[in-house]
This record gives sequence, C-alpha cells and structure tokens, in this order.
Amino acid sequence: MDFFEYRGGELHCEGVTAAALAQRFGTPLYVYSKRTLVDHYRRLAEAWAALDPWLCFSVKSCSNLHILRLMRECGAAFDVVSGGEMRRAIEAGADPRRIVFAGVGKTDDEIREALSAGIGYFNVESEAEMDNLGTIAVSMNRRAPAALRVNPDVDPKTHVYTTTGKRETKFGVDLERAKRVFHAFARRPGLDLSAIHLHIGSPVNTVEPYVQSITKGLDLVDALRRDGFGVRAINIGGGYGAHYEDDQAPTAAQYAAHVAPLLKGAGLTVMLEPGRTITANAGVLLTRTLYTKHSGDRQFLIVDASMTELIRPALYGSFHFVWPVRPARGQTPPRRSAQLKPEGAVLVDLVGPVCESSDFLAKERWLPPVTRGDLVCVFTAGAYGFVMSSQYNSRPRPAEVLVDGDDARIIRRRETYDDLVAAER
Repeated sequence: MDFFEYRGGELHCEGVTAAALAQRFGTPLYVYSKRTLVDHYRRLAEAWAALDPWLCFSVKSCSNLHILRLMRECGAAFDVVSGGEMRRAIEAGADPRRIVFAGVGKTDDEIREALSAGIGYFNVESEAEMDNLGTIAVSMNRRAPAALRVNPDVDPKTHVYTTTGKRETKFGVDLERAKRVFHAFARRPGLDLSAIHLHIGSPVNTVEPYVQSITKGLDLVDALRRDGFGVRAINIGGGYGAHYEDDQAPTAAQYAAHVAPLLKGAGLTVMLEPGRTITANAGVLLTRTLYTKHSGDRQFLIVDASMTELIRPALYGSFHFVWPVRPARGQTPPRRSAQLKPEGAVLVDLVGPVCESSDFLAKERWLPPVTRGDLVCVFTAGAYGFVMSSQYNSRPRPAEVLVDGDDARIIRRRETYDDLVAAER
C-alpha cells in the first residue's frame, strides 16, 4: 500500500494536499511519502527476517541523500553501480562494509576508491574484471571481497531492456563458465572470491523466475563447495515488482514464502537488492496543464512535465497511472488501472514541452475533463524517476519534496538557469 489517496475529492500525500504542495513548491514536482518508504522497507524486513539478510537498497532506483539516510536509519545496506552512487551512500552514513558494488564497467579509479573505503563485496561481471580487480588489490596491498555474477539463463518475462538473466545479455557469466572462473581466480592473491550474485532483471512480477534462478544458483554453490571452494554468501539480486496498476506484483511476503525456504539452512549469508518495490509507489510526479490541443482525431494535454522529468514511458513504453489532482465530482479513481473510463471521460495523450515526438507521459488514456491550469498526478514515479531526469532542451530539473505527516520539506531544490551553465563558465 501507499499513502497517496483521494479524500474529499482531492489527492493527498499523507496529511497534505497535492494542490498545496504544488502551490508552495511549484511544478513539475516530485513528491515522496516518508510513511510509505518506511512501511515498504518494514514489510520487506519482516518477510525475509528468517534469513537475517542484507537488504541492500538499490541506490540507482532513487538516489536522493535524504532518502538514502532514511533507508540507512531503517537498517538498509546498499547496492551501488558507480563511484558516484558509492559516494552518495557513504555521505548518507552507510557502513562501507555493507555496500555491494555492481556494474559491468567499473573503472580503475572506482575500484581503488571502493577498496580504500573497505566495501563489503564487489559483484564481478567477467573474467577480465576479476583479473583487473585482483591486480589492483595486490598493488594496494588489499584483498578484494568478490561475488561472481552468474547468469542463470532464466527469462523473467519483463521488458527486453531490463532483462538481465538470459545468456545473451551483457551481464555476468554463464553457469558453465562460472566454475572455471572460480578455479582460475579463487586462490589468486588479492582476491577473496567467496560469493555468487544472481540478478535476472526488473520488474519481475511473478515468483517462479526467482525460484528457478536460486535453485540453479544453489546447485552451483554445492558444486563449488565439492570442488573445495569456500562459498559463504549468495546475493539473490533485486527486480521485485511494484503496483503500477493495482495488485500487479506479489507482496514481499509472497516472494519470501517461495524463496526463503530454498535458502534456509544453506549456510550462506543472503543478500537482496530491493529498489522499486520500496520507492516506486512512495513517489509521484505532479504536473500542471499548460494547454489542451486537438490534432486530427487526437486530443492532447500539454503539461509542464516531460521526458526530461520522467523518461520511462518514452524509453520503455512504461505504464504510469495518471489522474487529475482534483477530478470532477464523482470521478475519484476507484483503482489505478489502464482500463478506467469514467462517465464523461475524454481520450487524451499526456505530453510534455520537449521537442521530440517521443515526449509523452501517457498515451490514449480516458481521463476526466482537464483544462488549462489543472494539476495532474503521475503515480508510481518514485523509482527510476528523478534519477533518470536530464537537462535536455536546457530544462532545469525539478524539486523533490519529502512529506512526513502534515509536514513537507524540500530535499532537493529546483534547478535554475544558472545551474544549467555553471559547469561551462
């Protein structure tokens, strides 16, 4: 669940109306609910408690320092994929020993920084990277803790751009090669190769792909142990779903009920990398209507948010539920669904000001009538929303606000034109 709801015909975030937030902070505006963030993390922690895992919050899903601090206060470890994300996690107070560093293209400088910080694990994606990690570690008189990312060849049945567990993706090594990597590198100076890492993609809205992936991973662990390798940990990755439409994804408890029994008693430290399942429905994007327009048989709502604020629809064809902040009387949405068509609804495309035909937030949606100046909410925008924003068309990036009960505060100020050119002066 989340704490964005319509009360009295008006959208609220916890105890504050969306209209009041837009009036105070302007639009476009990212709004996050603290209560939702904490509740989603708590549900994960309770669901997986029997394994006492590292819950490594995926920084790439939502990297604002204030939200990272909140996750750290909740007890999270962190999953990073760049030196910049590692810097953010450490600045947010993370214990470096509870950071895992993934990514196929770690630079030498990033590796040195991570070794100096003393991070918990490098998730290593190839033999070439493993060789380089060991060489750098020896040069620094360090021993690098490493988990080999293994590609289990499992189809998560998600978008082709976010599928990472098939043999033909750029991530990890295949199961057959994994044993050879351990034989080649596990006893090399500078390396402590003692874990495997599995990540099959996102969002994965069924449990079975995880069962397949982890079953294959545990078979590999057993084989490696028979060969004398001391495998101590398994990172089962992330990709857990979120409700872009109501009841679209399993709950944390449902994922855990199928997966945790496989890992119980395996003698392994377990790590997970949740991201969108915590943050997606903890954030929304508020935007104001600039113009309405008819072109041929289509009607457009031109709003002040665009692909520079939320690129997921243009990049992935992703669905985000949209609805007016103050819909006409009797048109409060009973659920978040692409199939809603209230009486008097108009079929529209919700588009932004960017000079690209791909600049849209929603296409062919039945919405209550909206006119110039009306506010529209784009739901489930807390994950891969602001973090993927850009300054394309020289558009300053929006502000981010965190709501806690009746209180709202800026956690990232709106950029200015001066910010756009500061690095070029």
